[in-house]
Amino acid sequence: MANSAPVSRSTLILDDEALCRDLITLRDLLRWAASEFHQAGLSHGHGTDSPWDEAVALTLGALHLPWDVDPAVLDARLLPMERARIVALVRERITTRRPLPYLLGEAFFAGFPFDVDERVLIPRSPIAELVETGFVAWFPEEPPARVLDLCTGSGCIGIATALYLSGGEVDLADISADALAVAKQNIQRHDVGLRVRAVLSDLFAGLAGQRYDLIVSNPPYVDARDLATMPAEYRHEPELALGAGADGLDIVRRILREARDHLTDDGVLIVEVGNSDRHLEAAFPEVPFLWLDFERGGQGVFALTATELDAHAASFA
Repeated sequence: MANSAPVSRSTLILDDEALCRDLITLRDLLRWAASEFHQAGLSHGHGTDSPWDEAVALTLGALHLPWDVDPAVLDARLLPMERARIVALVRERITTRRPLPYLLGEAFFAGFPFDVDERVLIPRSPIAELVETGFVAWFPEEPPARVLDLCTGSGCIGIATALYLSGGEVDLADISADALAVAKQNIQRHDVGLRVRAVLSDLFAGLAGQRYDLIVSNPPYVDARDLATMPAEYRHEPELALGAGADGLDIVRRILREARDHLTDDGVLIVEVGNSDRHLEAAFPEVPFLWLDFERGGQGVFALTATELDAHAASFA
């Protein structure tokens, strides 16, 4: 009779003191965290895509080290309190399934750090690539003077846009007062309060009379089926910012119907709908949505000009 394979057991059965005693260097803790994450079968998608990347992000984030730190630091011996912090974070990440950015209180978007907590979605939109180019594909000569980040959450899209477009004015709009409180923290963090303001608004309802050269939005777009089957990590995010009806388009339909009244004649609307892109095309087969490609991956982001919104207004009514 063949011997059965040994059963792998998590080292988290040990207490934190024992783990901290034997895990000394950053290399020790990095390897250990990656092993535990792999065994735990975590879901990734909030800034990392593998157990190893998650372990790197956690250990460097816990130590306030940059991603491009000199590899020689791997063999540095850590202080007991530093080891304890990393061990505690690894344990919490596995036992609670809280996404790592919530544990660290910070996420990066378009190269900038942003405060995040459970009041807002964790930034991960492919729209970051458009922000980094200054939306030059639509504004090759002059950057947009006025920008609206609709359903702003943490404010990452709008604030990063303001940082890349040093002369532009940006409004951050959201229906959630809790989300706007986080956005205001990020306005202060990046010192853009002279050009960026946060507005409490149910889509465009609080923006009467305002017009923009660019409206960009990462609204709720998860359909009911996907919402019901999401991994545990996503259930820590505010449902208000995720779900949008049976086909995920409850909010997007309103944006399409109302956006033209808030765009300049040469304005552009850019909206992320993720996996609900198939529902959108089925709902509006006559509309020429321009689906954007991204070098770093991502899907379901469309662009429509003000002229195109005019031409298909009857479809959106």
